[in-house]
Amino acid sequence: MKKLPSIFAAAVLVFALSACGGGNQDSQPSDNNNQPAAEAPAGNYDAATAEAAFKNKCASCHGQNLEGAVGPKLSDIGSRLSQDEILNVIENGKNTMPGGLAKGEEAQALAAWLADKK
Repeated sequence: MKKLPSIFAAAVLVFALSACGGGNQDSQPSDNNNQPAAEAPAGNYDAATAEAAFKNKCASCHGQNLEGAVGPKLSDIGSRLSQDEILNVIENGKNTMPGGLAKGEEAQALAAWLADKK
């Protein structure tokens, strides 16, 4: 019975890490040479779409309220990184975060929404 909390904690950790996605070794190499996309003006996005994308693809690691969990907190990410830098992390990943969880316009909207978090 004493092992039950440890087993539960391990199961939660495995779930949380798997929810962040895995490295896709079979993906095509990027043609952008790690150059960030052109920065769109902050605020020029659909906030509801960006927030929904965050909740579906990012919140399991970064927390429902951007407070951080397995991944770092993002509640003030806009004061630490530019929109271009945030987009680069979304597209290419960083540390244990895989790239490409959001793509195209969704990634751009997510980057703009996060850049507004000061």
